[in-house]
Amino acid sequence: MSTPKELRYSEEHEWVKEEGDKVRIGITAFAQSELGDIVFVELPEVGDDITTDEPFGSVESVKTVSELYAPVSGKVVEVNEDLDDSPEFVNESPYEKAWMIVVELSDKSELDNLMTAEQYEAMVNED
Repeated sequence: MSTPKELRYSEEHEWVKEEGDKVRIGITAFAQSELGDIVFVELPEVGDDITTDEPFGSVESVKTVSELYAPVSGKVVEVNEDLDDSPEFVNESPYEKAWMIVVELSDKSELDNLMTAEQYEAMVNED
């Protein structure tokens, strides 16, 4: 499993990439492998507010529908529209093509609550 070292991770299997006062969010390679083939992604609209640990969307696979939980709080400033037509990007490229939303952080210190790649791998390996 690939776990990019420069990202931070939530217990709900979302990754967060810091980009100044914004963050880019997606789901991890582990999460997509557990879900199976992704057939639909539901994401918030630009301008929506998301709140840490609250659902902000969902991914539907051939096996199940899973909620996406916000790893941080803030305002959605960009949504990956490519996932509307190509939800399979989540399986093919979870860290590059399949980012889901960009959020303007309401509290940058929330990033301190997220795991490093090493901590995330340790959690996944315990399961």
